[in-house]
Amino acid sequence: MCCIGPLLLAALGIGGAGLLARFESYRPAFTAATFALLGAGFWLAYRKPRVIEGDACGCEYPKANRFGRALLWIAAAVAVVFWAAPYIIERIFG
Repeated sequence: MCCIGPLLLAALGIGGAGLLARFESYRPAFTAATFALLGAGFWLAYRKPRVIEGDACGCEYPKANRFGRALLWIAAAVAVVFWAAPYIIERIFG
């Protein structure tokens, strides 16, 4: 399906842009969901861990995952670029 499907759609005159145009009405919902999930990711990545009273094992808290934070920042930048792309393209070519 992944190889034949796009060929059949192209033969019928339905390209990727035409297919994506159907989702334009859902753009505000996708935008809100994307930024809500990014906000939750930043909150989880940068919150202070709770102190557990009476921790018998004496375990240390895990240190912040720098790689995970870096990936979160990259994902946020990509999301902002993808979100702004239609507006930038319209301004340049419109």
